[in-house]
Amino acid sequence: MTNIQKQLFALQDKKYREFHSKLIPTIDKQTIIGVRVPVLRKFAQELDEQTAATFLQKLPHQYYEENQLHAILLSGLKDYGQCLAAVNKFLPYVNNWATCDLLRPKIFVKYHKELIKEISVWLQSDKTYTMRFGIEMLLVHFLDKDFQKKYLDWVAKIQSEEYYVRMMQAWFFAEAAAKQYEAVLPYFEKQKLESWTHNKAIQKARESFRVAEDRKEYLRKLKY
Repeated sequence: MTNIQKQLFALQDKKYREFHSKLIPTIDKQTIIGVRVPVLRKFAQELDEQTAATFLQKLPHQYYEENQLHAILLSGLKDYGQCLAAVNKFLPYVNNWATCDLLRPKIFVKYHKELIKEISVWLQSDKTYTMRFGIEMLLVHFLDKDFQKKYLDWVAKIQSEEYYVRMMQAWFFAEAAAKQYEAVLPYFEKQKLESWTHNKAIQKARESFRVAEDRKEYLRKLKY
């Protein structure tokens, strides 16, 4: 057992492990230690720079929490080139929605011109969580001032039977309904999305406090 692993087990919460393992059915429960994310974030902050850098070079990891720690450390890297290379190295090993969604590199916000090129590649991946990550990065970074209508097409055209890809597609269109309503409306009116994704996106949009009540009612009528 590595030193990092020993420290993670020292932070174990067995009741949390039982609860959290049910939320991540795609991975072996034996690989889950049971460490809460706030505790992992604090642990990450306490690692010295060399230890963190060495840890990021070691893939694949044995435990879920190691992947979570990896995502947290990557999200804090301050050099865009270094961060992007590390993300691309890590993505093939991401095997669950929680790790995928925890990976939110802060430096990306300053490099949208470069980032959008990477997103277009991630969206074409045959790996579930690489594709999900690409959709999420569009959601996080490109539904506001850097929004373009073509990004809606990018996500709408994705064909996948994977639940965790479809759910992120739905989440993306729900967020688009809140931020770019006029642009996204034709996708619902003309049923450009697969039926499950279409209905789930409308459900999520109607649950949002950022979508006006009259728009929610209209969206309700568009379910099929």
